[in-house]
Amino acid sequence: MTADVVSLSRKTPEPSLEPMLALTASGMNHVNQVILDRMQSEVPLIPALAGHLISGGGKRLRPMLTLAGADLVGYQGTRQHRLAAAVEFIHTATLLHDDVVDGSDLRRGKAAANIIFGNPATVLVGDFLFSRSFELMVEDGSLKVLKILSGASAIIAEGEVDQLTAQRRIDTSEERYLHIIRAKTAALFAAASRIAAVVAECDDERERALDEYGRNLGVAFQLVDDALDYDAEASTMGKDRGDDFREGKMTLPVILAYARGDAEERSFWQAAIGGHRVSDADLDHAIALIDRRNAVADTRARARHFAQRAIDALSIFPHNRAREAMEQAALFAVLRGY
Repeated sequence: MTADVVSLSRKTPEPSLEPMLALTASGMNHVNQVILDRMQSEVPLIPALAGHLISGGGKRLRPMLTLAGADLVGYQGTRQHRLAAAVEFIHTATLLHDDVVDGSDLRRGKAAANIIFGNPATVLVGDFLFSRSFELMVEDGSLKVLKILSGASAIIAEGEVDQLTAQRRIDTSEERYLHIIRAKTAALFAAASRIAAVVAECDDERERALDEYGRNLGVAFQLVDDALDYDAEASTMGKDRGDDFREGKMTLPVILAYARGDAEERSFWQAAIGGHRVSDADLDHAIALIDRRNAVADTRARARHFAQRAIDALSIFPHNRAREAMEQAALFAVLRGY
């Protein structure tokens, strides 16, 4: 292994986002102020509902990628602050819409907005936040940035629709699953990273490298998210445990367990994904089957592959604080337990 590659097997007893948080702390103060200003409205329900989700925690990893990328390429301006806020608005809007589609009860460990405010208001406030994100893009003035972020928004929607059509389909392949998560999750990670190179007027090679970093990080992040839903050893999560199971989502742990299972196990999975075995006891049984077939471990192994690809994409950049923080973010994405 060369000195330019960070090994995912190195000892990291407490993987965290601390290097990224420290790097972007000052910039995130500006981003948060933009978010606070732009979520305001004369209609009181809008800031109340948006604030319920925005103030509810979350890693804010996507806007941090924009800020870190700007540091990585030596950008000295301030455009990244508003664009990072636009990225977070896109992400928040998709979360609001997702919770309605999924009928979720929890988001980040507390009641989802749709449970408190109802589905119609949640959808409409999501639309409001999408609109705010596009206002910020237009104000930035770059057609290229607008094309990247608007394109990512369309791809996210396509990914969510694709996931909906794959729901309760036991024959969903690993290839289709990866296609879905590249769209619904990785597209925004890629765009958030890439626009940092655009505002800094970097060459195509550096722009592609940041795109590849974000895209692979996004796949790794989603793979671990999906593994955590079936990980018996995982710590507390910010959503209802077993949501994916009860909603009949064919995530990679299920795809692997089904492919490796015997006839009895496959019969269980067919009933469960079909919506006929969704009790707490059924969830416990599903976790046991996934553990028996090493499906969580192998899902995390695939995540390590994509995280290493993200790290490798940074090899063209000089070693500095930003690169180290971004490498550590990839490690965190794989090793996290929440």
